[in-house]
Amino acid sequence: MVESTVKVVNDLGLHARAAAQLVRLAGTFESTIKIIRPDKGVFADAKSILNLLTLAASIGTELHLQADGPDEATALAAVEDLFKRGFGEH
Repeated sequence: MVESTVKVVNDLGLHARAAAQLVRLAGTFESTIKIIRPDKGVFADAKSILNLLTLAASIGTELHLQADGPDEATALAAVEDLFKRGFGEH
């Protein structure tokens, strides 16, 4: 398992369109990808849009990422990049 921390940088946060991008990306990997919101004690499967929306992660929210599986390092790097790029919204 590999882990890292990211911050939500896009103005609208992890809203439906951004979550859909994340689900599409996560679905290209074999590994399981978990997004954890430590300040609220909740987590979501990155392959489930409904799970992701329950995080209610607005701009500035810090999230913890975990990937586990055969392509975990590549998966984690891709998800980190998506967050760093603000889901292409800035």
